[in-house]
Amino acid sequence: MDVTDYDLGGFHDEMFTAPGVPRPGCEPFVQRLGQLSVEDIARRERAAEKSMLTLGITFQVYGHEEGTEKIFPFDVVPRIVTADEWDVVERGLAQRIRALNMFVADLYGEQKILADGIVPRDLIESGKGYLPACRGITPPRGTWIHVTGTDLVRDASGAFHVLEDNLRCPSGVSYVLENRALMKRVFPQVFEASRVRPVDEYPGRLRATLEAMSPHDDRNVVLLTPGIHNSAYFEHSFLAQQMGVPLVQGSDLVVDADRVYMRTTRGFSRVDVVYRRIDDTFLDPQAFRPDSLLGVPGIVGAWAKGNVALCNAPGTGIADDKVVYAYVPKIIRYYLGEDAILPNVPTWVCREPDQCAYVLEHLDELVVKAANESGGYGMLIGPASTAEERAKFAERIRAEPRNYIAQPTLALSRAPTLVHDEGGTRIEGRHVDLRPYILFGEDVYVLPGGLTRVALRRGSLVVNSSQGGGSKDTWVLAE
Repeated sequence: MDVTDYDLGGFHDEMFTAPGVPRPGCEPFVQRLGQLSVEDIARRERAAEKSMLTLGITFQVYGHEEGTEKIFPFDVVPRIVTADEWDVVERGLAQRIRALNMFVADLYGEQKILADGIVPRDLIESGKGYLPACRGITPPRGTWIHVTGTDLVRDASGAFHVLEDNLRCPSGVSYVLENRALMKRVFPQVFEASRVRPVDEYPGRLRATLEAMSPHDDRNVVLLTPGIHNSAYFEHSFLAQQMGVPLVQGSDLVVDADRVYMRTTRGFSRVDVVYRRIDDTFLDPQAFRPDSLLGVPGIVGAWAKGNVALCNAPGTGIADDKVVYAYVPKIIRYYLGEDAILPNVPTWVCREPDQCAYVLEHLDELVVKAANESGGYGMLIGPASTAEERAKFAERIRAEPRNYIAQPTLALSRAPTLVHDEGGTRIEGRHVDLRPYILFGEDVYVLPGGLTRVALRRGSLVVNSSQGGGSKDTWVLAE
């Protein structure tokens, strides 16, 4: 395949510095790409898609007439990150998760950061992710945030920025592991030649992190899922199988005398750690939503008594509120006395009248996001919007300014991607982001790689799978 006429489009490209000129570390793959025909690459892509279908690597999309279960589109051209670049990412993510854990512990404890005026008290108390029922609780080991997926983007200069934090039930790591298995089969020689750091130790690391949170000498772990109709059910079953722990639903667990037990064919078995993939307020109908049929009555009480670890802990959602995100550099400085290694994207907070006025005047230039939406929903991309869409968003912002932030439309980096259309099959640049996964147990572990999501539609900035995005394998190179 000829890549000498590859168009960078004026963006930072993840693989090329100029048409046909690979970045450091990308040479082996680009050389191999040049040796293959378009038909060879398309055949490898079809083989990868067939494997995904056979393995059942799917996700759920709600509200689509043609069906809800989809194969997550997979692009066979990897995203490659050098060791030096990854060192900055790794240090920045470790710093961020330590500070955010201290922040959540403080919010449900002494609330010093609120008393000192670093973060506005009314911002926290009005947040949907803030759960007053968690005040005064100290979770096992004092750790609130055990598993994080932090979304990163690169700007026109190639610098990484944090786009958002996902601290409740971050999803997608199963695709990282499955993508890697596919790429080893699709490009075995070039994979070996590139000296890519492995990701397959993640399930073992995750189990060790969960076990380290056990309040007892026994370390019985279960993974709690809402069930087969959840969009991430494939991942729930995959991770449970890979860790070798039971996959349970709320009806499989029972609380007795503030202890959690699992129903088995041999009777009740005590549970010490619950890796929950259920949203906070559905976790316990006695503590939060009384109409929840997904959770376990009394499990929050058992957690409050220190008899079970809940990972991630309830209440962590306040720290991935998109408005709270704007304060994270101050949070890092407050708790750690350091500047953020990974900067935020510049952000206007609509709860501030002067910033709100600026946003309303520049809606056609900005990306506007709702504080607690995800999956690409509740968002306005100004330059791609209509006047009618902007008018509706302006009404929403005026009605509930606390619920919105705005950011500039970034020139997100692009990566070469295999595309098919009426013009044939070829390589074109598509915008990408990156979601690395961080585990916080006895220490911080950053998975060397992550989920690179790619906007498959030309010019699109929306990478979410529910909005038509796909994924790539992320190769972090060894030193």
